Amino acid sequence: MSTETKQPAKRLLIAASGTGGHLFPAIAVAEQLPDYQIAWLGVPNRLETQLVPERYPLHTVAVEGFQKRGLQMIPVLLKLIGAIGQVRRLLQQGKFQGVFTTGGYIAAPAVIAARSLGLPVILHESNALPGKVTRLLSRWCTEVAIGFPDAAQYLPKAQTTVVGTPVREQFQQNPPPPLSDLPIPADVPLLAIVGGSQGAVAINKLVRECAPAWLEAGIWIVHQTGDNDPEAKSFEHPHYFPLPFYNNMAGLFHRADLVIGRSGAGTLTELAITHTPSILIPYPFAADDHQAYNAAVFAKAGAALMFRQSELTADRLRSAVLDRLGTSCHPETLPVMAEKAASLAVPDSAMQLADLIRQLIL
Repeated sequence: MSTETKQPAKRLLIAASGTGGHLFPAIAVAEQLPDYQIAWLGVPNRLETQLVPERYPLHTVAVEGFQKRGLQMIPVLLKLIGAIGQVRRLLQQGKFQGVFTTGGYIAAPAVIAARSLGLPVILHESNALPGKVTRLLSRWCTEVAIGFPDAAQYLPKAQTTVVGTPVREQFQQNPPPPLSDLPIPADVPLLAIVGGSQGAVAINKLVRECAPAWLEAGIWIVHQTGDNDPEAKSFEHPHYFPLPFYNNMAGLFHRADLVIGRSGAGTLTELAITHTPSILIPYPFAADDHQAYNAAVFAKAGAALMFRQSELTADRLRSAVLDRLGTSCHPETLPVMAEKAASLAVPDSAMQLADLIRQLIL
């Protein structure tokens, strides 16, 4: 009779909150860890309250961002102190072996509470310019996994490992999901615009000015307008599809010949995985202008063109697209850009992060 006893599953707390850029990579990593018992740390009324509870137990703490100044920081710091105490109790009562976080302000109480208890912490930073919390707390983390090699120079006192950034599972499907809900012929050039809802109105306006010339050149257009643009339906054409949101982004990126978009780390990772050339317009109000740093990596590699929103005119955008998709474009331009985008991809990023967690959180 065997005397072996089954070892209890290791317990991991994942701290990821707020936006898809923080949540989707964390979920992708969690899916690679079936041997861990996972719980989630988030903030009330954020995206995680919709995405996480059906997958993992969700615990929330009230914390805010650290953008305020002077006396306005006092309530922010008081909330942080309270949240650290809550997370310490959660870690102790739940007998967690460690913490994995994707940064943002939820990382602050998670990192401080875990390290005060002597628990290992792995932090993933997806941006080329690390966020403020990452820069402040990286030296206390056991390991900082980074999406772009450029990020290491801003974290001189941290132990860093380049792992890329995990993407949602549908982006890894082979063959990719088809655009079955959009009547787009297989043999036409397709331009996708994915400015999103935050700050997309400026891009939308430029696109509507340029669209007649693009359509005349035979280009079909899928335009994710977001829901903050009152003029989203002001332009109509049978080959132009304005959509507030679109769920099959993996299918769209695989099918598109060229994408116009912002340069959040998640979007860039998806473009690299799908080998899609792009025109990047960094969100001008992103914290520390970090989207510009991300876009610069792709532009330097030859995978994208980068335009500052303040300097971009309809004429420049119109020409940039026609030079790549129009009838007079050089046939090798887009394939070369696609090859450069592919060179930036890390297809097994989620698996690499899961392996790192297994090495350090025992």
